[in-house]
Amino acid sequence: MQTTFSEEQLKDPGTQRANEILRTCVHCGFCTATCPTYQVLGDELDSPRGRIYLIKDMLENERVPDEKTVKHVDRCLSCLACMTTCPSGVHYMHLVDHAREYIEKNYDRPWHDKALRWVLARILPYPTRFRVAMLGAKIAKPFAPLIPDARLRAMLAMAPKTIPPVSRNDDPQSFAPAAEKKMRVALMTGCAQKALNTDINDATIRLLTRLGCEVVVAEGAGCCGALTHHMGKTEESHGTAGKNIKAWAREMDGKGLDAIVINTSGCGTTVKDYGHMFRNEPLAKDAARVSAVAMDISEVLMKLDIPQSDPKGLRVAYHAACSLQHGQQIKTHPKTLLKKAGFEVVEPADSHLCCGSAGTYNLMQPEISSQLKERKVRTLEAKQPDIIAAGNIGCMMQIGSGTDVPIVHTVELLDWATGGPKPPKLVAAE
Repeated sequence: MQTTFSEEQLKDPGTQRANEILRTCVHCGFCTATCPTYQVLGDELDSPRGRIYLIKDMLENERVPDEKTVKHVDRCLSCLACMTTCPSGVHYMHLVDHAREYIEKNYDRPWHDKALRWVLARILPYPTRFRVAMLGAKIAKPFAPLIPDARLRAMLAMAPKTIPPVSRNDDPQSFAPAAEKKMRVALMTGCAQKALNTDINDATIRLLTRLGCEVVVAEGAGCCGALTHHMGKTEESHGTAGKNIKAWAREMDGKGLDAIVINTSGCGTTVKDYGHMFRNEPLAKDAARVSAVAMDISEVLMKLDIPQSDPKGLRVAYHAACSLQHGQQIKTHPKTLLKKAGFEVVEPADSHLCCGSAGTYNLMQPEISSQLKERKVRTLEAKQPDIIAAGNIGCMMQIGSGTDVPIVHTVELLDWATGGPKPPKLVAAE
């Protein structure tokens, strides 16, 4: 694709990167075949190729974003299926992230849209605030039909039936290996996950220590910054991400780290991109070091010796989170591990398509998200599974709200298969 950015425009690092990406696009349209929003809406402007044209025009002309451009960029899930499909290697993620930052700086959103984004940015990344908000949502849930805004109704619907108690395992500390020490790793405990489902981190710690890892929860680490990053709120996202970089760099410079383990794939995609996000900032060197050792839990487990287990007689439908299969290009590890643990693993049709969770997408675009959820649940249930497994809390909440089949994190099943307790969701379903 030809671009006409001026030399002056290209002095901006974001614009320079956008120019590099735009020039790799050859207009082939392969991306439209795997784009969930194009599948649902059938509008070229709701495909990656269409959005690329809108973004190019907006950036080249340095114009104030118009309502049409903002609408179609906002509708992007950032599922990154287009990056898996693209034969030219167009790095759409960096392009759309820059477009969102540009829109955030230059577009005056309607007050109600602005207010909702402000609230989400100040609640979801903070576990205590999020817990309080969920309690409020539970109280307000019966009145949801009276609320005209579909986005607010979606926020109330997100409130789980029970809010788990705080897990002290998420506090800064170190867990000694229960077997011969093989690795020293830092566990990213996250933000929303600590409020929504404490079983995941608990299972991760048990499993890693059982397999010979010293597990560290670093002082000062918290939200990865993904939620605000995808809203274009760069200052806020870099603020929280910077705290993680400093916390993990201290551990790396102290007793050392073999890996930074992440069990929420949406966070993993962002942490692995810290090197790019901070490339022009004082933390650039440490950010690159952090990104280099960041690993999804499945990557770490593949390096450890998980014992082969006898067949469990349970069929597990594996849901591949977009941030794992497209964002990190990890496609086989979770399935390999589950099979080794004795589970029968099946995959739904169109497993490459998003479930519609996508961070805050199910709250900001509830209609499209709902259609994607219904399709994903239908294809999963068609496999008649006993259990659904996924590697991302957002997907688990989204899919779990549309099916009675118990859904658990992959690591919970692996923990159970190697001597840990049966996942609470499975106990409750008995």
